[in-house]
Amino acid sequence: MAALGLSPELQSPELVAGVSSVPEVLMDWMEYGLNGVDAIRIVVSCVAFYFGIILLLRIFGQRTLASLSSFDVAAIIAMGAIIGRSILGDTPTLAAGILGLATLLILQALSGIGRRFGFVRSVVNSPAVVLMAGREILTDNLSKSHVDHDELVAKLRSAGIRNRDEVACVILESTGQISVIRRGAPISEEMLTGVVGADRVPRDG
Repeated sequence: MAALGLSPELQSPELVAGVSSVPEVLMDWMEYGLNGVDAIRIVVSCVAFYFGIILLLRIFGQRTLASLSSFDVAAIIAMGAIIGRSILGDTPTLAAGILGLATLLILQALSGIGRRFGFVRSVVNSPAVVLMAGREILTDNLSKSHVDHDELVAKLRSAGIRNRDEVACVILESTGQISVIRRGAPISEEMLTGVVGADRVPRDG
């Protein structure tokens, strides 16, 4: 008890127990806290992973996340766990989780604002691509967009297309969805603005 630096009259068991419990309380609160170095590491890791994911989506195409099988969902959950552990470190804390989430939300908000500008939009979003022009399947664009022939035909069936002659064009949108435009009316230029391969689409509908 003398090691605590208390006078003999203050060295009651209750007081000593209270003083010795202070470090334990501080340690418990530190489990929820975050120091400056860890905060910087979390922010930098969030930014790196965010732009890394954008880069991978640009490499593998916008169809990567557009249509997910059960295997794809399981893989994404596993990747999310790996990314989360990499960002937050070995011993995640409440403050670290809040900071990581806030950083990702801010990055998403900034990218949304940046999409108003052409340069940022071209970096964040992949351009729409023509997959079919009239009845012609553009195999070169299919290959570049990582869309296979069977997937295209399945989309035509789901759109109620009975044969290729009914198709004006098929476009892979920047969101990864596939749009099917039927013949029957002329296609305005506005509908094809910024679409890769639009010059190959017949305008007569």
